[in-house]
Amino acid sequence: MIWSTLPDGFHDYYNARWYEYTGVPAGSTDGEEWNNMFHPDDQERAWARWRHSLETGDPYEIEYRLRHRSGEYRWTLGRAMPIRDGEGRIVRWMGTCTDVHEAKMHAEQNEILSRELSHRIKNIFAVISGLIGLSARQDKAHREFATDLQQRISALGRAHEFARPHSEQSQPVDLPGTLHGILREILSPYPALSDGRINIGGDDVKVDDRGATPIALLFHELATNASKYGALAVADGAVAIATSVADGQLRVDWTETGGPEIAGEPQRQGFGTRLAELSIVSQLGGTIEREWRREGLHATVTVGTDRLSR
Repeated sequence: MIWSTLPDGFHDYYNARWYEYTGVPAGSTDGEEWNNMFHPDDQERAWARWRHSLETGDPYEIEYRLRHRSGEYRWTLGRAMPIRDGEGRIVRWMGTCTDVHEAKMHAEQNEILSRELSHRIKNIFAVISGLIGLSARQDKAHREFATDLQQRISALGRAHEFARPHSEQSQPVDLPGTLHGILREILSPYPALSDGRINIGGDDVKVDDRGATPIALLFHELATNASKYGALAVADGAVAIATSVADGQLRVDWTETGGPEIAGEPQRQGFGTRLAELSIVSQLGGTIEREWRREGLHATVTVGTDRLSR
């Protein structure tokens, strides 16, 4: 459907498809009467967006429910661009209306299914964590191991919720689907993040469910070790996480300072460290290198950006 307005926004043209779609008499939506074709809940929002475009000259784009000739309100994508003369003055607006109802309903259905699946997966995480806790109470010798395993499962649960497909409405505003977002989510249980002793900076990249799990495992493990033996084990310690992208390769530098002095590389690696490294190497085809500096651990992770998201 195509429509056009004068520079002040007065609608003076609709093509035949508009009248066929809406079923209204020719000329009945000229001027400002077009707004009455929208769902009552969308009218104020549509007017506000249109006024903004008229005042600023910005392109107009909005989704609203438009009344079909059947009486049904159907989701529609409205767009308009200003036509300017040689001196840059707007002489007319040209717009379109596109029926996107089926796509909108499909997206909403996918969101419902995604939420239900996410709920079931989180329940599975909770059951597994509960079973581990129950077993640990019966076997005191493995309580520390059980606690660490429960924390890893918790980190995976947060990573899953972060990386699952979201609609525009359900996407967390403060946690976009990026590396920096998932790092903040995984590190959120540590007070050092909120008090500024964990700093995240540099290039950001998209991360979805493909890369979320290995990323969560690795950085949860680094943070856990730092809180037990490294920079986060003391009040003045700090961790800097610097990210950079070049030639399709992501590099993450984890640098600890201000912690207990390090004499050298540990004689053995724990289970969690081996698991985290295996996930980065095997699942993402990346690498991880550690340098045991006297002032703290420095770890460098590299992975192709195409392995982190689809």
